[in-house]
Amino acid sequence: MTDRTLLGVLTPSSNTTLEPVTADILHGVDNTSAHFGRLKVTEISLTDQALRQFDNEPFLEASRLLADARMQSITWSGTSSGWRGFQDDEILCEAITRETGIPATTSVLALNELFDLTGVKRFGLVTPYLHEVQQKIVENYGRSGYECVAERHLNDKGNFSYSEVTEQTIADMVREVAKTQDCQAITIFCTNLHGARVAAELEQEIGIPIYDTVSTGVWKGMLLAGADPSKIKNWGSIFSIKP
Repeated sequence: MTDRTLLGVLTPSSNTTLEPVTADILHGVDNTSAHFGRLKVTEISLTDQALRQFDNEPFLEASRLLADARMQSITWSGTSSGWRGFQDDEILCEAITRETGIPATTSVLALNELFDLTGVKRFGLVTPYLHEVQQKIVENYGRSGYECVAERHLNDKGNFSYSEVTEQTIADMVREVAKTQDCQAITIFCTNLHGARVAAELEQEIGIPIYDTVSTGVWKGMLLAGADPSKIKNWGSIFSIKP
């Protein structure tokens, strides 16, 4: 039997971007595929109801089903710990692994690891989120030693609507953030934005790393599965970074 790399990905129910983008990123990587489990997420805000969408049990149920297909890693391709706190993702990953025996990560934990590996302490932030959600993200990163030196956001509670933001709009936001001279990297921080291709294309123009959170999850998911992310070509500098 041919060795395969099977990547499990947890997906917000109203997200229509991350599945096709993940498949595009992995296209051409032999014997590697992503397989998705959904959990209900329809609004990004700080209301109690919206925050409860990210309680652990739906993640665990979806992970159990992915485990039936013998995934080699499971990634929460979402950014909720940005406003809920990074400890949420750490607890979630421990619970998934305890429940399934499969190593787990998230888009945000992978992004933070990339920041550390590349020495990023001052970053730019591009999101579609509400003002108060954006502020929470900036505060959480600040408490962890990362300074957001520039940001742009769309003040939208989404979540489905994020997928309808054009690549041109995202690129314009990235270019605005990049005007801040002490910005060491930029993150496109939402897995329902079409940011992965924008990030790869604009890195050459802007001259600093741009980390899209769909791509960060694929990068770490590959590593946890024992695969080499550098097999992914033309999707930005992220896939050449080794831990």
